[in-house]
Amino acid sequence: MSLMVTPFGATRVRFMRVGLTGGIASGKSTVSDMFRELGAVIIDGDRLAREVVAKGTPGLARVVEAFGPEVLTADGELDRPRLGSIVFNDPDQLKVLEGITHPLIFELYAEREAAAPEGAVVVHDIPLLAESGRAGEFDAVVVVDVPEEVQVQRMLRDRGWTEADARARIAAQASREDRRAIATYVIENTGTREDLRQRVAEVFERLTS
Repeated sequence: MSLMVTPFGATRVRFMRVGLTGGIASGKSTVSDMFRELGAVIIDGDRLAREVVAKGTPGLARVVEAFGPEVLTADGELDRPRLGSIVFNDPDQLKVLEGITHPLIFELYAEREAAAPEGAVVVHDIPLLAESGRAGEFDAVVVVDVPEEVQVQRMLRDRGWTEADARARIAAQASREDRRAIATYVIENTGTREDLRQRVAEVFERLTS
């Protein structure tokens, strides 16, 4: 459990900090929803990532400065497909983007976490947790895992991507081995939805006990 320092120097339990991660199309968002249904407080990294580059934000201004005005739509919003086509085929460009957005995202994580009630299980849904090097900051890390071929099949079926785009996105993320290496718990998502729900409940029980 994460601890809070009181004004008198003593510490007390504040809440359980859990990092939740998984590769693209692993089903991480579904697992996050299931944790929410069980009573966890969810802080969604994908949502925060959108907030920090919303229209009119300093984050978006820095992205435009780095990648040019062509990454904007006609109405001044971030053109995500356009930016994705740049960064997910160039590791150096991806690092530039992450250098802009990651610090802003983690600032928002801290703000949202501070508002969580005492004793809660606070799940930080972080797509790139393995890449960030911050796994050690959590009381536990949950990794949603599927084979690469399953990821590719899901992206082709559910997102309409080409196989080349799907594999490029996978290659831009940490490997399965890197993610599993930081895991306290691994949730394999290759079975039915009910299988997944049962495994999530087992993990949540361990976190709360």
